[in-house]
Amino acid sequence: MNAMNVVPLQVTAAATLATVILALWAGSGGGMRGAVRSTIMQVDRATTGLAAMLACLALTVAAVAGMWQVIARFATETPSVWSEALVRTALIWMAFLGVAVALRAGALVSIDVAHRYTGGAVRRALESAALAASLTILGIMFWFGWDMALRVKFQEMAGLEVSMSWGYAAIPIGAVFAMVGVVAQFLDHRHEELENAV
Repeated sequence: MNAMNVVPLQVTAAATLATVILALWAGSGGGMRGAVRSTIMQVDRATTGLAAMLACLALTVAAVAGMWQVIARFATETPSVWSEALVRTALIWMAFLGVAVALRAGALVSIDVAHRYTGGAVRRALESAALAASLTILGIMFWFGWDMALRVKFQEMAGLEVSMSWGYAAIPIGAVFAMVGVVAQFLDHRHEELENAV
């Protein structure tokens, strides 16, 4: 394995381990633990709310730009050169911001059978493993997404004539929002995927 790829994986593994230990420590009790938990939950409310608002805005932009593309192509017979690129970029941002909201709500696929039929230390161990797996994936997305956004900063998106970094920046920014959401989900578990299941 190339040394350029080993360092990000080592940093991600160390940060994941530290975060899981902090989340386990803050998960119960009062005093300093309660204060840390409360701070994480406040940050989560702000970031998840912002991610939801921005994801909805991105979907709105994509819908309006897509509608304009159809109107321009069929009504005026002069296809818009910028709308397709804007739709694509807005949908990318919507997806990466929306995953943070879905993670926080517990609305993604989870180990629900194991969660339903376990309790105590076994359940907490499963939740810790899920937290570690999620943080690891999100850490890798952040690291390599950031690297990619920096690499393409001098390239322009066809039609929009802005740096391609604006599109790739959705990866690390969405990963940061999702990291906060997944830690908050660990501390204040929600089961919306179970409640909405048929």
